[in-house]
Amino acid sequence: MPSMPNLRPGNRGIVPGRRDRRPLPRIPVPVARAVVDCAVYIDGIRQPGHITYKEAFTQVRTTGEGFVWLGLHAPDDDQMAGVADVFGLHELVVEDAVHAHQRPKLEIYDDMQFLVLRTVKYVEHETIEKASEVVETGEIMVFVGPDFVITVRHGDHTHLSGLRRRLEDRPERLQLGPTAVMHAISDLVIDSYLAVTEKMDVDIVAIESVVFGAQKNWLNIDTVYLLKREVLELRRAVTPLSGPMSRLTAGSNPLVPKEVRRHLRDVADHLSTVIERVVEYDELLSSLLDAAATKVSIQQNGDMRKISAWVAIGAVPTMVAGLYGMNFEYMPGLSDHAGFMTVVVGLIIACTGLWVVFRRHHWL
Repeated sequence: MPSMPNLRPGNRGIVPGRRDRRPLPRIPVPVARAVVDCAVYIDGIRQPGHITYKEAFTQVRTTGEGFVWLGLHAPDDDQMAGVADVFGLHELVVEDAVHAHQRPKLEIYDDMQFLVLRTVKYVEHETIEKASEVVETGEIMVFVGPDFVITVRHGDHTHLSGLRRRLEDRPERLQLGPTAVMHAISDLVIDSYLAVTEKMDVDIVAIESVVFGAQKNWLNIDTVYLLKREVLELRRAVTPLSGPMSRLTAGSNPLVPKEVRRHLRDVADHLSTVIERVVEYDELLSSLLDAAATKVSIQQNGDMRKISAWVAIGAVPTMVAGLYGMNFEYMPGLSDHAGFMTVVVGLIIACTGLWVVFRRHHWL
């Protein structure tokens, strides 16, 4: 008679030796792990001491003075949800802040503004031919409320610590409120666009000299494709930002003070310069790509002419050898002792004549 499984409460019907495959519960990571810096600013001056974002927000709301600047780096869903509960952020922007990969945009929810900026970094390389990547991208998202500003960074090159220190050295700028921080971040990002475009200009000039140069070696068209791809990546980061900047600088936006709008107009001018450069680079690289493709096609045609010329020269001795290889009794020169040398000399003369003709027509 077969034995029944042990169903005592301690075993719960699990057969000994068999692993319990139930997934372990996920332990949430504290929000503090994602916090880079948090401070309260009153009259543009950072208040001393370390403080949590909950305590900082409670202090600002209770006293009605100053604002909170909270910096986060790549928070997960649970961490961002904890911040959203304290600051009252909309669930849609919270989802965007966690998953990133957003287009540059500006969204307004009541008295809160949500700005998305794409950051770019130029990847240094010895020559454009040896480069595998020219531009790295990241994201900075800015939540701006009446008494708080939250920055969420995605990427390894999106540091804002230097910007925070520079602003703290100029309390008259921070006196303008959270929108002054948004302006400073926008100015920093767009200035980085200008720096990247200046360095990419050097790469484009290098490719231009290679495409239109008089070198005899084979043209590598992959470098043109590489830079074209990187310029398109930069264009996707820069061009969509013109709409949000127009909305921020418009006089109909009551959430941005007049003084901050004046500074944002200067940032918008720099953005227009960057967009013009990127569009110009895109068009220039398209022309270079067409020119490079045409040059490669010409090189291939030249190679085919050379191959055809050598095949034609080699066809003459091949034909003669094929005729004499049929072993007929009556063949010219078979009975003559000098017949072999006559045939060889005749082949040399014929092949040399063909080489001269092809050389004169630039086939060889």
